[in-house]
Amino acid sequence: MAGGWSRFALRFSEYYDSISAQSHWTPPRLRNREWMFIPWGGAPPDRHRSFPDKNALHSYLRSRAPHSCFHSTAYYQDPSHGKMSEKGWLGADLIFDLDGDHLPGVSDNDFPAMIEVIQGQAWRLWNEFLEPEFGFNAKHAQFTFSGHRGFHIHVRDPSLMHLDSNARREIVNYIRGEGIDIQSTISDDSGWGHRAMNGIDSTLGKLSKISNGGRGKGAILNELHGILTTRSKSPRVNLKSTSKASIEELAMLADTEDRVSRMKQDPSLAVFGPKCTPIFWELVKGDSSVVIGTAGETDEVVTVDTKRVIRWVGSLHGKSGLRVTELPLERLDPDSSNSFDPLTEAVVFNGGSSRVRILSEDVTAEISGQRVEPSLGDELEVQESMAMFLCLKGWAELCK
Repeated sequence: MAGGWSRFALRFSEYYDSISAQSHWTPPRLRNREWMFIPWGGAPPDRHRSFPDKNALHSYLRSRAPHSCFHSTAYYQDPSHGKMSEKGWLGADLIFDLDGDHLPGVSDNDFPAMIEVIQGQAWRLWNEFLEPEFGFNAKHAQFTFSGHRGFHIHVRDPSLMHLDSNARREIVNYIRGEGIDIQSTISDDSGWGHRAMNGIDSTLGKLSKISNGGRGKGAILNELHGILTTRSKSPRVNLKSTSKASIEELAMLADTEDRVSRMKQDPSLAVFGPKCTPIFWELVKGDSSVVIGTAGETDEVVTVDTKRVIRWVGSLHGKSGLRVTELPLERLDPDSSNSFDPLTEAVVFNGGSSRVRILSEDVTAEISGQRVEPSLGDELEVQESMAMFLCLKGWAELCK
């Protein structure tokens, strides 16, 4: 728990006090949802809560002003029952949770850069997979900024609410390219076929920069190594090596025009040898897919788990001070002229300023247009929203 949290808890309380009960957004079928709240100060979560209406929820918020608020993705007959097996599961929303902390080669320490990348991933997930390939309709979908490191897509199509975990896992596996024979799809007029063609050129371009020792070689090598490490965790992937040295070896082999030409003419050829050819195709898959989460990690579980909880839209995130915020689909596109800016639009607190002492090395933050790139031990005078963000993330402490 962040130091000086009592001051931030008071501000959270003032925020919830300032909102009327009827202005709260609540998920459909509120009475059938389980709620969970994380208190301040490290106390255990308060869960198995249910509320009959917005007034009851509002009363709880005003009395507790929690660190973080969640509701179930599932609908239950008795959401307040203490045993999951006896709640009476009725169905669940289909949730996609994209967390920038799991992106290969992307660091949470450069927060604005991470947010930009993960927003692009969320847009790709909908625009390249969920709508065109699965036929999901935007009228059944809700798009939200999580309040911290990512975005959520909630799909509430009645025809999907009874999908079991296996069916949901198949969706995730397809998006991640699991079980896709990418070499054979290249000749297909399919979504993965088109993505593979683009992924080949993208991956070859990155490998070329590595082999030529160009500017940014280290960052690209880290990115590709992150992709390879992530993909190697899947039980369906069998690679002889995932080391940076192997990627550099592949980069040298891919710097030969004859090999690349033969590979493009016949993708089934192992033109990069028995060790590096599989590495190349996994990198192409990694470039073409969307990272919902590595097998076994939390974000994939959000989609697959039919009894999960998700952050409540309109609540405050206790690790950033930012609001979980809904946005229209068209504003999810990071390249649109009116693209959603979470580091401004999800900011709630715009009081005075505070002095903070930096506790972390090599971090970058940007809140409400104020950008800081401090060094360990620096003392900075920053606006309230920035001070709250830095302290709740554990990157700084309030100066006494």
